[in-house]
Amino acid sequence: MDNAQIADRLDAFASLLELAEANPYTTRAYRRAAETIRGAAIPVAELVRSGRARELRGIGPGIETRLRELVETGAITELAELERELAPDLVGLGRFLGLGAKRSVEIARALGVRTADELREAAAAGRLRTVPGIGPKTEAQLLEALARESEPRPRRGLLLSRAWELVGGVAAALGGEAAGDVRRWRDSCELLSVVCAAQDPRSLLARFAALPHIVALVEQDERRAVGVTVEGVPVELVAAEPERFGTALVRATGSAAYVAALEPLPEAPDEQAVYRALDLPWCPPELREEPFRGEPPVLVEREDIRGDLHSHTTWSDGRATVEEMGHAARERGYDYLAICDHTPAVGAVRGLTPDDVRRQAEEIAAANEVLVPFKVLRGIECDILPDGRLDLPDDVLAELDWVQASVHGGQRMPRRELTQRVEEALRNPYVRCLSHPKGRYINRRPENALDLERVFDVALEERVALEVNGLPDRLDLRGEHVRDALRAGVQIVCSTDAHSVRGLGNMTLAVATARRGWAMAADVVNTQPLRAILDGRRAAH
Repeated sequence: MDNAQIADRLDAFASLLELAEANPYTTRAYRRAAETIRGAAIPVAELVRSGRARELRGIGPGIETRLRELVETGAITELAELERELAPDLVGLGRFLGLGAKRSVEIARALGVRTADELREAAAAGRLRTVPGIGPKTEAQLLEALARESEPRPRRGLLLSRAWELVGGVAAALGGEAAGDVRRWRDSCELLSVVCAAQDPRSLLARFAALPHIVALVEQDERRAVGVTVEGVPVELVAAEPERFGTALVRATGSAAYVAALEPLPEAPDEQAVYRALDLPWCPPELREEPFRGEPPVLVEREDIRGDLHSHTTWSDGRATVEEMGHAARERGYDYLAICDHTPAVGAVRGLTPDDVRRQAEEIAAANEVLVPFKVLRGIECDILPDGRLDLPDDVLAELDWVQASVHGGQRMPRRELTQRVEEALRNPYVRCLSHPKGRYINRRPENALDLERVFDVALEERVALEVNGLPDRLDLRGEHVRDALRAGVQIVCSTDAHSVRGLGNMTLAVATARRGWAMAADVVNTQPLRAILDGRRAAH
């Protein structure tokens, strides 16, 4: 078994533990273990066989036992038992219809059904009304929902990272291309789609239905199917004829408005041929949100990034040391990495005092001796206090290579007060960047009331950049705001806010979000070489 297969089985186990209402800490432990294994650089099966699985972060004795069973037998007995007990396809359909997992199981037991198809048959036969707690009104609602299973419905989107993991896994298993919201790199994805080329679609559709990601089909015709995961998330498969693959991919990738403006789409085997037939230049997927004509810009690429200017270590709430983060950044081809641990006012985690900052400088200097010519920069993520002052004195900030300011507490301040608070901080001569300006957590906390137009004016005047934060649940600034910033003449920084070595991979999300804002390499501060970053510090002072 390869790492991805092992991680998929642990993810499935975690999902079923969640459905079984197991201890939430156990569920999270299995999800973290799956994440660690998926990102491991060496074959985990070999570590398991040699008794070294616990060398991986987050692998304790219980998970090690499950891993040994999985590697040696190809299965986890308890997972198979949970699958028999909980009927994931039925639970997946229930969640798709708006039922909680527990309620789905209760209904199934009351009806004596085991699968999604049996639930449909029982409902069609009028047996729902025999279930305790289901009256005529609820029965009518469920029957109506079953009747329109294939219709799109509003739902909370998946985080981009999770959506890519899901859709990318399906696409890789079937030899297809990810499409829908994922391919446009939307920060929250509702429309998940995979497009494959298939002369005879029957075997492809059968393989799709048999994937471990898919627990039930809610729609199927000759060249299309919609399956749902155990979480109730719908995934569309389009099995296009090879000579129409490009047409299907364009149609499945763009927003409805974008595609409608191109219709009628010509039939073509690849996307480039579609655009040629339309007498249009090929358009990057990230820009296929709104209709437009003309030549798209040459967007920034991940390979243009010379360094990461926002990362954390064990000095605050990170999981790796300065040297470990530096090694990992160098292996990614970077020239520099800024260590930007928190300051005390952040509250929820340890923050660095002035003495801590100066002691950390010794560790950074030692790491730089090992990593030369790569450079670890002395940085800080400095909290903006309620009155606009920074959480460290200027004499400490003056020693640093990179200072970024951020608001953590007080995100719900009124617009005027919050904007004045941030404006005051941006006028500090040592601040180079405003971190996650809108303070959002996707699906959990809305954007704050910060007046971005005013912030853009001050940032341009003070030569301060704004961050595109690559944490999957932030992606802040979002694409629309990036475009507004660039129109105002403000530069951006694509950063990861990495709290671990693996977190450095969030640069892909940061760059994709910048691309959604039409950013080119020249718009992004950290496409510049180290010398320019350090010279910019002196110029600002």
